[in-house]
Order: sequence, then C-alpha cells, then structure tokens
Amino acid sequence: MKTAFLLILIAMMPAAPSLYDFKINSLEGKSVDFSQFKGKTLLIVNTASECGYTPQYADLQEVHKQFGNKITILGFPANNFGGQEPGSNAQIASFCQKNYGVTFQMFEKISVKGDDQHPLYAWLKEKTGKEPSWNFCKYLVKPDGSVTFYPSKVKPMEIANEVK
Repeated sequence: MKTAFLLILIAMMPAAPSLYDFKINSLEGKSVDFSQFKGKTLLIVNTASECGYTPQYADLQEVHKQFGNKITILGFPANNFGGQEPGSNAQIASFCQKNYGVTFQMFEKISVKGDDQHPLYAWLKEKTGKEPSWNFCKYLVKPDGSVTFYPSKVKPMEIANEVK
C-alpha cells in the first residue's frame, strides 16, 4: 500500500524542467524559445556594463564571430554584483552595440542569484552546484546535457578553444 501511494505521489510531481523548456525575453522584449537551441553548444554568461570584466563583451563577440557555428553565446545582464548593471534593457542594448558591436543573443536583465534568482539560473545551479559569484561567470552547456561552470576570470576564447 505504501509503495503504491509513493508511486502515485511521484507520478503527480512535475518533471524537472529541461533547458529547452525555457522561454525568456530578449533585450528587445521578444520571447525567445530555448527549444531552438536543442543540439547546440551554449555559452551562457551573466553580464554587466560597469564591471572590470565588461571588456569580455569583445571576447564574447569574437567567439560568436569565429565559432558561431559551434558555440551559441547567450548573454544575461544582471545587477546582482555591486550595482554594475543599473541600466534599462534599452540602455544595455545600446551600450553593447555602441561599445562592443554585440550581435550575439542578449536577454532582458534578470537576477542570477538570491531570493529572486531567475529559474534558468536556478536550473544551472542545480546542474553544476555553482552559481555566479560575480559578473561574467559562464556556463558551457553541451548537446549531451552536461554543464560546466567557469568563473569570471576565465576568458571566453579559452572556453571556445576547448570546444573546437
């Protein structure tokens, strides 16, 4: 009887979300369905416009330019660390375009840690046991579902060279 009850409870529990179940708005406010990224290697990065690591935008753009057919860059502005991303989505988009010529996919500003952590970053934390400790932390998600965390100091090109 107990076993049957437990099986019923387990069957009623919602399945853990897949990365490809997420739908998140771009900086321009358009919904982006993550199912389009199935089978691709993703580099997910929490970004900020006023950080010492902000020049990594140029590195991310270079990876996108050189290896865009192998690695898809997904940028997530966040204001969790030192208030270093104070701008609106429109201001962030303008900053990224004007200063770094960013053409890779950028998303609306979210929270990457804390009580209001976005579900995507909760999912990444669940997969790696790590959450961002500062701006420009990176998660490499491979098509096989494996996820690797990289701290801010690791440059995007170093990760791209591992993937090639």
